[in-house]
Amino acid sequence: MSNKQRFESYRAEVAVAAYLIVRYGSADGAATLATAATDALIGAADGLDKAIGELVDVHIGEIGEVRLGGTVTRGAALTANASSKAISTTTTGNRIIGYAEQSGAADDVIRYRVSPGTL
Repeated sequence: MSNKQRFESYRAEVAVAAYLIVRYGSADGAATLATAATDALIGAADGLDKAIGELVDVHIGEIGEVRLGGTVTRGAALTANASSKAISTTTTGNRIIGYAEQSGAADDVIRYRVSPGTL
């Protein structure tokens, strides 16, 4: 399996655990944890926990990894739940970070195809 990951760095406004979904923060170049499917989602943080003020690398291209908040089937559109974890969505108007490349259950870390947008 090839490694097709691209990242962008953002200043963490809160502590960000590995593989959680982040949204745009209160200033340019900042990120905070996503807590709703309607947040302006950026993507999933990389595999390292970050403290407030540190740079958090966010998956922005091709293939990323994300922690699940429930059962997801490969191909499902992914959004954020209140715990900043990925869940599947079919709701019009929800923002997504992309599509599941693998099936998984709560707290699994899976690969996803980065394709941010709104359903």
